[in-house]
Amino acid sequence: MQIRVGFEMSYVCPQPTPMILALSIHYSRAADLVQPDHVTTQPAVPITAYRDLFGNWCNRLLAPQGDFNIRANALVNDTGMADAVVPQLVQTPVEMLPAATLVYLLGSRYCETDLLSPVAWQRFGDVPDGWQRVQAICNFVHEHIEFGYQHARRTRSAWEVFDERRGVCRDFAHLAITLCRCMNIPARYCTGYLGDIGVAPAPEPMDFAAWFEAYLGDRWHTFDARNNTPRIGRVLIARGRDACDVALASTFGPNTLRSFKVWSEEVAPA
Repeated sequence: MQIRVGFEMSYVCPQPTPMILALSIHYSRAADLVQPDHVTTQPAVPITAYRDLFGNWCNRLLAPQGDFNIRANALVNDTGMADAVVPQLVQTPVEMLPAATLVYLLGSRYCETDLLSPVAWQRFGDVPDGWQRVQAICNFVHEHIEFGYQHARRTRSAWEVFDERRGVCRDFAHLAITLCRCMNIPARYCTGYLGDIGVAPAPEPMDFAAWFEAYLGDRWHTFDARNNTPRIGRVLIARGRDACDVALASTFGPNTLRSFKVWSEEVAPA
């Protein structure tokens, strides 16, 4: 199957404003790109690219004073298969984990493992380790949090999500990631496109999605505490410790985001 993905963001800047964008499709999907997701701007400005510490593709630019639009549009080949479910996977002991996974055991900006560790061990300490434990965490988070775009708050941490019991997809991911880390399971934050493919269309406008990956056995596996069911058509943009590492747009000056549009939909192959 093929998926058309993209976004359009419109800013108003009262002065020239540097920006860092983490909006390019992840390099692991490069071979799937039928039409690359080149970032374009109006008015046109020079754009430079670099890899961040987590391997994500990022763009740097200087937005001019006044109206400024950023856009990308891509066509992606996809297997059409839903997220894999491997319930027999076991947890890798900390002393045997690859060194590259260890950072995803630690607390981070939005994931306060020190505050949530007692909660995690009380609730999940008796659950069999491995896939069953991660799924139990997803089940809990899915039922514990009320989803709603009106609940969005960019400063909300995992502890606050647990306490307030409401949020958006990034909040579901942050709480699940934190609880996994508390149980000695490496977990990392993911952002990307996830359209309504294979499910009933949502009435709300399309947005970027957040989910997470847990390290089980000898590799990373996808989990989604917000939807809590295998989904079709995820297109990864970036991974990091939490949303702080993969902010879609970081701006270094005053600005107003005037409009924001995201699309992700299946299309018939040419």
